[in-house]
Amino acid sequence: MGNDMSVILTEKMPNGELRQIEERNWSMNMVAALEHVNYLVVGGQEYEAIEGRLNVDEGKLELLLVRIRNE
Repeated sequence: MGNDMSVILTEKMPNGELRQIEERNWSMNMVAALEHVNYLVVGGQEYEAIEGRLNVDEGKLELLLVRIRNE
């Protein structure tokens, strides 16, 4: 695994349901960048990060996102 961290991206849907977008390994540089950003682009879609949780039991970073509606 080296200097990577497993990150789980979960979308909070408008009706309150949660949908996992993806899970992938991020470099520590990408994880550190979260300190400076509020928005992520995944699969061409922009999301706002509203919460983050470090799951110590599983060694994973979990991010809760809401979709940005671009009209």
